[in-house]
Amino acid sequence: MKLYLFITLFLTATISQSDNAKLKQDTHKDYTLIFEDDFSVLNFSKWQHEITMDGGGNREFEYYTNNRSNSFVRDGVLYLKPTFTSDIIGLRAVEKGGTMDIWGADPGTYCTSQKSDGCFKQSDGVNIINPITSARIRTTNSFSFKYGRIEVRAMLPEGDWIWPGIWLRPIHNEYGNWPASGEIDIVESRGNSPSYPPGGYNKFGTTLHWGPFPGNDPWSKSHAVWTASTEKDLIENFHTYGFIWNETYMGSYIDDEKNVVLSLPIDMPFWDLGGWYKNPNLVNPWIGGGKNAPFDKEFYMLLNVAVGGACEYFPDGNGKPWTNKDKLAQKQFWDSRDSWHDSWLGDNTAMRIDWVKVWGKK
Repeated sequence: MKLYLFITLFLTATISQSDNAKLKQDTHKDYTLIFEDDFSVLNFSKWQHEITMDGGGNREFEYYTNNRSNSFVRDGVLYLKPTFTSDIIGLRAVEKGGTMDIWGADPGTYCTSQKSDGCFKQSDGVNIINPITSARIRTTNSFSFKYGRIEVRAMLPEGDWIWPGIWLRPIHNEYGNWPASGEIDIVESRGNSPSYPPGGYNKFGTTLHWGPFPGNDPWSKSHAVWTASTEKDLIENFHTYGFIWNETYMGSYIDDEKNVVLSLPIDMPFWDLGGWYKNPNLVNPWIGGGKNAPFDKEFYMLLNVAVGGACEYFPDGNGKPWTNKDKLAQKQFWDSRDSWHDSWLGDNTAMRIDWVKVWGKK
């Protein structure tokens, strides 16, 4: 999930003949299956849970945990579902006088990020404990790949301020910290209604992140949005979200390769695409890499459902009950829950994943 430092721009994705030609040159027959999960069970040898309250780099409002209320399999479908933390520790503990210590003592319970007090928090009536509990799973310790095709068959969640993600991150950060080593956001969406001006559950976006340092990430050059033909299609039906990645092309599609979302031929180095060659004072972190650096290294998979955040994915205004610059944004969100709670309807708040498949080049 990207670290937002700019106002989100939504570009209309179009399908051109050249886009389709690119995809036709790179079809399933060129690949061999290297990873598959049909979620007959929640396989802990394939997926590891993140356990942290660090806010995901965006000051998000969820606490990621390993709990079957938030990540579970039912009828061959994986559910990643946000719930209220008060359901676990009580309302008073969330708001005042509570302590959340998640350092852990056994494998599978260790806190995975202590950034931003991610492993220990206390509420005092002003600062509150993360009011939402959710799930983020990844293949950091089990699977990574470089180049190929990934498909995830999923149904997106509904509910104000819910933020699902299907994405890839570098396994070793060989070019440096984010965004220098890259990030591939295959699917991001908002659970708000389609009337929400920045975009609701009738849209999803694909974005690449790359840049020499935070604050210099020209993601809008590698970003596109798909709008569903009917408003509730993405939250009522399963769709196949695909991404093709090789040395000369990166792009996403929905259901069929002909339905191109993002199409990015690698015609020049990303350093040149970003325009940094004009500044002699900047150091190119990708010297020695391929033309497609930083996207020439191995990446791992992540699936998650975040909620809110003090970032521009949810710009201020438009009915948002908190402001990004406020240090108490999380408390503002929680105190105004009467304004958004009715939009959270049972399992509709979950991202549901039917299967995940990855193919590598033969």
